[in-house]
Amino acid sequence: MQLLPTGRQVFEHIRNEKLLYVDKTDLIYKLITQGKTQFFLSRPRRFGKTLLCSTLTALFQGKRELFEGLAIDKTDWQWESHPVIRLDMSQGDFDEGFAALEDAINTQLMKSAKSLGLELAGETLSTKFLNLILAAFEKYGKPTVVIIDEYDCPLLSVISNKKAFEKNRDVLRDFYKIIKGSEEYLRFAFLTGITKFAQVSIFSALNNLTDITLDPEFADILGITQEELERDFAEWIDLGVEELEFENKGAYLDKLKNFYNGYRFTKKELTVYNPFGLLKHFDSKEFMPYWFESGSPGYLIKLLDEQKIDILNIEKSGVSYSDFKRYDSENMDAVPILYQSGYLTIVDYNEEFEEFTLDYPNTEVRTAFANELSVKYLKIPRSEKNAFMVAMPRWLYTGDVESVMEKGFIPFMAEIPYNLAIKKEKYFQTIFHIIFRMFGFKCRSEIAITTGRIDTLLETPKFVYCFEFKLDGTAAEALEQIDSKEYLTPWKGSGKTLIKIGASFDFEKRSIAEWKSMP
Repeated sequence: MQLLPTGRQVFEHIRNEKLLYVDKTDLIYKLITQGKTQFFLSRPRRFGKTLLCSTLTALFQGKRELFEGLAIDKTDWQWESHPVIRLDMSQGDFDEGFAALEDAINTQLMKSAKSLGLELAGETLSTKFLNLILAAFEKYGKPTVVIIDEYDCPLLSVISNKKAFEKNRDVLRDFYKIIKGSEEYLRFAFLTGITKFAQVSIFSALNNLTDITLDPEFADILGITQEELERDFAEWIDLGVEELEFENKGAYLDKLKNFYNGYRFTKKELTVYNPFGLLKHFDSKEFMPYWFESGSPGYLIKLLDEQKIDILNIEKSGVSYSDFKRYDSENMDAVPILYQSGYLTIVDYNEEFEEFTLDYPNTEVRTAFANELSVKYLKIPRSEKNAFMVAMPRWLYTGDVESVMEKGFIPFMAEIPYNLAIKKEKYFQTIFHIIFRMFGFKCRSEIAITTGRIDTLLETPKFVYCFEFKLDGTAAEALEQIDSKEYLTPWKGSGKTLIKIGASFDFEKRSIAEWKSMP
């Protein structure tokens, strides 16, 4: 059984140590032989961007022995060695000001110069970069390759500090502009990042870059497809079935797919697994939110709050091609940024209107993000929340409505700080929605059907719960609305027990005033 490359990002080490490597070199070959020479790719963190950069580095250095047996080794690729300048822009404490940015880039330039046996010359960052490209070209007699990983890290690190952001942006714009001006000396240039800051900033200087972020041809250049999972991880899958005591391989694969798959980056109907979470799972044999816990979405939740984004309508959000390009310090749209960061993904594409529909990719992100939202919007003590989370799924799975309401929501809501309450029905509806999502339940809110709009609907394997909420009204009126508008008609043939729950809220007490239920 091949050992896993968990946490490993150097292609040469992975191949020399014979660790498991998912072969993406057929797509890399397509990328580097299509006539264009300068590319940009955006993907969320922990998706293999650094490994891709490392693979490209080894490829252009002509290290054919590392690619033995891989797809590109069977092509007509000419194994020539080019000088490679590789910069990792994630290396630095960029929130400490311009001096930190300058020091970090200088360090990266000196590292590349040393690897090429060159001296770094020049006064400014831009002139040093240009001189390094020219010197490499002159010394080796071949065009240079430039690979820049996490180009936007110096910007994302200071994005909440407008002054620092604009300073870093201006410096980086001049620095990256060298790539465009040096085209005659370059064989290939490749930039990766999480976001694409729009034409008004960095990319105005790099308008010759080919952006493959939404290109269907490269939909799976990063991430692991279902086919790759079942082919390359077959032994690890068998081991997981045995050690986790699944009934069969199909059941285990279904849970893996539900928890870690679901990321879609183009209009092509192809989803991939996050490799970091998948590898960590095979190492630990536990279903945990490894990718989510590797970074905090705190800034994004703050942005949702600042832009007054309706939490209930994040799911199934519609965005256009142009929405993906609106990134600047003064034009940060929360929903597209949630997509670029990996918290939302493409679930549908309307060809006629060129519109993408976004939603949470999988159970890992859906439940973990709901937990983050609960901290922001509910501020419940961890001890209270943990006890609540242990009991609530059991009540919902067994149809124990009285416990759900009397032992669950009523005391839980009483713990919410008074200053967080908003005198709107949707505030209380949002609490229910966030909590159900914390458990990974199939929960939807504000569902439009022909007769009206359902407040919240929750499904378990045996039950369908339909909730109607009233701030200025009674529980009986809420139940009457469910009946009169026949909200549950679409689910009558589901084979599940249908339960209607009407609840009215007392704003002064910040809790449920009364509730009623009926089958």
